[in-house]
Amino acid sequence: MEPVRFGLVGYGFGGRYFHAPLLAAAPECAFVGVVTTSPDRRELLGREHPGVAAFGSLQELAAAGAEAVAISTPADTHTPLTDQALDLGLAVVCDKPFALDAPTARASVERAERAGVLLSPYQNRRWDSDFLTVRSLVDRGELGTVTRFESRFERFTPDPGPGASGGGTLLDFGAHLVDQALVLLGPVATVYAEWRVRESGLDDDVFVALTHTSGARSHLSGSWSEGAPGDRFRVSGTTGSYVVGGPMDGQEAALVAGQTPATLGAGWGVEPPERYGRVQRGDASETVPTVPGAWSTFYPAFATAVRGAGAVPVDPWDAVASLTVLDAARRSATEGVVVRL
Repeated sequence: MEPVRFGLVGYGFGGRYFHAPLLAAAPECAFVGVVTTSPDRRELLGREHPGVAAFGSLQELAAAGAEAVAISTPADTHTPLTDQALDLGLAVVCDKPFALDAPTARASVERAERAGVLLSPYQNRRWDSDFLTVRSLVDRGELGTVTRFESRFERFTPDPGPGASGGGTLLDFGAHLVDQALVLLGPVATVYAEWRVRESGLDDDVFVALTHTSGARSHLSGSWSEGAPGDRFRVSGTTGSYVVGGPMDGQEAALVAGQTPATLGAGWGVEPPERYGRVQRGDASETVPTVPGAWSTFYPAFATAVRGAGAVPVDPWDAVASLTVLDAARRSATEGVVVRL
């Protein structure tokens, strides 16, 4: 198919490492430009992606012939930029958190539907190697019926920690943690949450307990200040459990190191044996090779959807569902109550 002319808004950490390299590596996409007014970031763009233009606004990007745009900017700008891009007729990929709350997310999704323009949240962690392994084991019935899903995004950043642009750990890490839980175990009936408010005024050391309508439970933890990060996943079922430790999926580290799906080829997303998890049944333990990570599949799938040949890789209503849970978690942590959905 003819490549989709794709632009990017923002060239900070996320735009530079999570979006630009994957757009540039996807044959289905023509990476045409970045909206950034920072002289330093324009200089970086010119050095790292020669021939990719810099623009001063979304209007300029659209006028140059872009058909789609990825938004990777501070969290509180996601909704206005998404809505502006939709009004310009651009298909939109919006980084997480998709919005600051569920009603705002719902308004953007309905706006896209009225305009007949494609919209998708960038939930790339659905294609983490370890989560793909979890899904494979569950789909094959290797663990029996899942009863509890434990998932952690834990890192150590000395005070004062991340700035306000991320919106706090509940939104920053919770956007991925909750999305994965919903993908694996379905809708949620009740939400309980705890957090610590840091000196910056932002929440951290977040714990969220979900009871799914199926009866399964998710225990989710997120922290930027955990000196001893726990296992990435422990998934308990009626016939066994899967455990995998850290560090996290290696695709982020590969992109930061300048590697891309184009440079690594078949080696992209492959985890070394020492990072494999294991299935345990009491004293019996079996090492499970990790399924290769596949962040590289998101933009080809979205471009295919723009050309009318498939669905978007992440349904935008999934973001509304996740943010409904996160809104409930915020209320629970603030009021000390269990919230029923």
